[in-house]
Amino acid sequence: MPTTPHDIFSCVSNRESNRKSKLESKLKTKNIIQWLTIAVCLLSAIFAQCQSTSVRERLLMDSGWRFHLGHASDPKLDFDFGAGSDLTKAGRARGAAAPKFDDSAWRTVDLPHDWVVELPFDQNSDKNHGFKPVGRAFPENSIGWYRRAFDVPKTDEGRRLWLEFDGVFRDCRVWINGHLLGTNTSGYTSFWYDVTDYLNYGGSNVVSVRVDATQFEGWFYEGAGIYRHVWLVKTSPVHVAHWGTFVTSEVKEGQAAVTARTRVVNESGKDTVCTVLSTIQDENGKVVASGEPSEITLRAGEERESAQQIVVHDPKLWSLEEPHLYRLLTTVKQNNDEVDKYETSFGIRTISFDPDKGFFLNGKHVEIKGTSNHQDHAGLGSALPNRVQYFRIEKLKEMGGNAYRSSHNDPTPELLEACDRLGMLVLDEHRLMGSSPEILDELRRLILRDRNHPSVFMWSLGNEEGGIQGTDVGARIARTMKNVVKDLDPTRPVTVAMNGAWGKGFSSVVDVQGCNYKHAGDYDAFHKTFPDQPIIGTEEASTLSTRGIYANDKTAGYMSAYDLNAPRWGATAEDWWTFYSARPFIEGAFVWTGFDYRGEPTPYAWPCISSHFGILDTCGFPKDDFYYYQAWWTEKPTLHILPHWNWSGKEGQEIEVWCQSNCEQIELFLNGKSLGKQTMTPNSHLVWKVKYSPGTLLAKCFKNGKQTITEKVETTGEPAAIKLTPDRSTIDADGEDVSMVTVSIVDAKGRLVPVADNEVSFEVSPNARILGVGNGNPSSHEPDKASQRKAFNGLAQIIVQSTRQAGAITLRATAPSLEPAEATIESKTATPRPSVP
Repeated sequence: MPTTPHDIFSCVSNRESNRKSKLESKLKTKNIIQWLTIAVCLLSAIFAQCQSTSVRERLLMDSGWRFHLGHASDPKLDFDFGAGSDLTKAGRARGAAAPKFDDSAWRTVDLPHDWVVELPFDQNSDKNHGFKPVGRAFPENSIGWYRRAFDVPKTDEGRRLWLEFDGVFRDCRVWINGHLLGTNTSGYTSFWYDVTDYLNYGGSNVVSVRVDATQFEGWFYEGAGIYRHVWLVKTSPVHVAHWGTFVTSEVKEGQAAVTARTRVVNESGKDTVCTVLSTIQDENGKVVASGEPSEITLRAGEERESAQQIVVHDPKLWSLEEPHLYRLLTTVKQNNDEVDKYETSFGIRTISFDPDKGFFLNGKHVEIKGTSNHQDHAGLGSALPNRVQYFRIEKLKEMGGNAYRSSHNDPTPELLEACDRLGMLVLDEHRLMGSSPEILDELRRLILRDRNHPSVFMWSLGNEEGGIQGTDVGARIARTMKNVVKDLDPTRPVTVAMNGAWGKGFSSVVDVQGCNYKHAGDYDAFHKTFPDQPIIGTEEASTLSTRGIYANDKTAGYMSAYDLNAPRWGATAEDWWTFYSARPFIEGAFVWTGFDYRGEPTPYAWPCISSHFGILDTCGFPKDDFYYYQAWWTEKPTLHILPHWNWSGKEGQEIEVWCQSNCEQIELFLNGKSLGKQTMTPNSHLVWKVKYSPGTLLAKCFKNGKQTITEKVETTGEPAAIKLTPDRSTIDADGEDVSMVTVSIVDAKGRLVPVADNEVSFEVSPNARILGVGNGNPSSHEPDKASQRKAFNGLAQIIVQSTRQAGAITLRATAPSLEPAEATIESKTATPRPSVP
């Protein structure tokens, strides 16, 4: 046994005074070292324990999952799921849910992951879900299993730990170490489980997830799998509750009265008293205000709310042009020791709705110029890295869009973060309507998760519930749902997207009347009958077009890109916008849709596998209507000519040439000869009938009689080379960041060949990976996960993702008979987000 400190000092003294034998001295010295070593270890352990119990950790858990398809109707092919009576007995899960199951032969995948986008297209599968073989008729493709092993240090014992899932599609069961944690049916709602009691501290743990996509939840491509992030969260027993803060503000006379509400939970097993401190920082990390400490007495197992009033002087308001954000730092102290620290991003801004004048942000009138969007993207399906959310919002803002409707489901958290930071309003929409405990709980989770985002300006309870939207039953359901929303967030209005029965049912409950499509009812009559109720177009247009195509082609599944085609319920871009802009009492509207999406291939079926509704295609390449909206939704001088001017074989034939522009007058020239000057009508376009002759179409804009901007399209030569254009030439080497690379087929003069369809092959250096490819072709059956892709009307896209190895990424593209291309993307050293090893 090591000696005590008293023995140590006694030993040293005896050695000096009595000069004991050398051997005895060595032995006692050894004891000193042994004791000191143990003392240091004990102190280190105590320090580590103090650290682990006082600091909140939120660790990303996306890497290193094992994945395998199961089977919806054959237990043997579904790893014995449902084959035994002890499936849900504590700690006795069977098959792939058992902790000792051998998954070494399974694929390794990183999240987010969508297995449906990897499946081949099948003409016999559901067209609304993009002709992917998933659902009841394809049991072999409709179940997915995920497993992840991870260590939990011994020092975490005594803390609270939970697993948080941002979204799993759909109907999943989750086990930890063979214990069933629970089920979550929604494919869009975030959920979490406390795993504290089930863990092996100081050892390995296994989480198993069975995902069942047999049943569709919507009528559009939804994907399947753990397609959003997963987190492991660690806290002290006394901590801020999950989604436990709510920040609101009132702006008046150069200052903002901020109310910070914090729910604190005591899971320590005994009564306690704690103190909550709230501090507000600006975007640069500077403290701008602090609240008075609030003391809370909590019984064991109790959860209580603390509300603190904080004044921020000269606040920077969140707006579309300057989306300033603040950060609330919430500190919880117990016996003067910091036991939790929680961060909440928020914005200070005001919103109001006038039934005659529309919507106001910070007292300024803002006409809603919005788009409805599903969540999939070319090459990725529904599993989008964070950066892709920013890419998509940037494209919509470039067009002039200022609002985003999450159709028809809870958005991913990173989408809202992108809208917060880039300045984009959000209509946050719930997937299902109902007043059952399960649906109301999903609604609560949506509101609690999203209510601090300044971009969210309104909640939508649902969409086009034709069976109940005009009935008393519908009104009762909507009222119950609205009560839930108002209890959790009284600061924002509630709507429902209605495609009929305006003035009935839901209309008697919602704060703002949501209207889908101007043909579904009479706006003027509604406003006259209900003069005190604000109105918004929750869905409009459904204009049909295919990028780079200028004649309808049923066989190929293409629609003309001229603004001419709309389904019976919809309208052209020019038609609906002209209608809305003439009615200031309507707050604006959301176009169906911003981006093309898989599924709903209206008006065609196979071979068409995706929609034609988008203003941009599935890659984010603009269609011609993009420039109509840019002309009339922005102040940017805009001039765009359509179609392209490659019409070999049509020499002498008349072709309609359109100009989308916000110029006062435009003069068009063909090969230097004027074809006349025309005056633009607001919210319209101009047309010339031009006999085709190869060469150059040139348009000149005039304002007050003076030329301003010009634009031209030229007849190009044959495809000669490949051009690679990354949207970002520098990305982070964090294993998550991506660069969206445009692949262009150009002629010998470097001009885009608008009819090129060359297949291009890709290679990327080892410190990066090809995450997906696409081209925006709504009838393409090429795989999204591949190292090659055909161009569609001259363009394709490759998504390159970094690893954690910094350095130059080299992307090489080749194609037969074309000059190859290389692009260099710098992958800079970066600190990855804290994650589970």
